[in-house]
Amino acid sequence: MARIVALASGKGTNFRALLEAAAEGRIFEAEFVGLVVDRPHTGAEEAAHEAGIECTVVDYKSFASRKEYDQAFAKAVADYAPDLIVAAGYMRILDDDFVRSYPNRILNIHPSLLPAFPGLHAQRQALEYGVKVSGCTVHFVDEGLDSGPIVVQRAVSVPEGADEAQLTALIRSVEHESYIEAVSLFCEGRLRFDDRRVVILPGREE
Repeated sequence: MARIVALASGKGTNFRALLEAAAEGRIFEAEFVGLVVDRPHTGAEEAAHEAGIECTVVDYKSFASRKEYDQAFAKAVADYAPDLIVAAGYMRILDDDFVRSYPNRILNIHPSLLPAFPGLHAQRQALEYGVKVSGCTVHFVDEGLDSGPIVVQRAVSVPEGADEAQLTALIRSVEHESYIEAVSLFCEGRLRFDDRRVVILPGREE
């Protein structure tokens, strides 16, 4: 049974979707054991309380330096002894030492078809570039910016004249299933690495 810890900063829509999928049996061999947030009173924290999952608040504003915050954050996560960490709307760049502590055990979802448009405002970047297809990417976190090995991608067509809010909503419509699929694959032990390429192994029913 994989122990999963989620990281979040805001509404927690992806976190809620993962919790619902786990409750429905769509994520196998997994248990959400904790949530770590970087500010109090978030939607993600509320979702954790509703689901009976422990939440640790490591309030970024209460620390004198980023180093002190990173140390407290790392301890909060380590206390849950996670097998897998999922960044579900966590809006801070993870410290390199933290990432190295969990090689190929941190998943993140990004609103573009990486390696295109990493970083902030990916949807805006895509529209400014004039792409016809966008989407989302679930990837393992490494020490670069949205540069880790890709697990799952889903594409959407960009409607003519779409604005940033419309594209964001369109991509969000495929984010939840993408993240659920990636987490389930990890927990089922169906992910293997061929250099930086992630190979998905067939399931028992396949």
